[in-house]
Amino acid sequence: MNLPRFALCAGSVAGGLAVVLGAFGTHALRGALDDRALAIWHTAVDYQFWHALALLSVGLLARARTDRGLWIAAACFAIGSVLFCGSLYALATGAARWIGAITPFGGVALICGWIALGVHGWRRTGNPS
Repeated sequence: MNLPRFALCAGSVAGGLAVVLGAFGTHALRGALDDRALAIWHTAVDYQFWHALALLSVGLLARARTDRGLWIAAACFAIGSVLFCGSLYALATGAARWIGAITPFGGVALICGWIALGVHGWRRTGNPS
């Protein structure tokens, strides 16, 4: 699979969905959910949007040079967003509380994505001195 294509497409879809879900939460769910549930919904939207931008960044970086670190970062950002944000969306809309057990796995995946991206940057950046 082509990493730049995957990351740019996944980031674009995730970003677009973040806008749609943010608007849905603001307009359609106001009044249907209590303030706590709306706050959870908007946390999911925020994390989804930031990690959509992270995926886009990986896609742009991968256009110059693809390596395993960027693949790991893209996979972790994509999987982490689905698990973390998806479980928060579900909890906000009344899913069973056990769904909350999935959230930390998504969070760990997102953290691993940032670490992989940092390692890529460390290894690929020349010594400036």
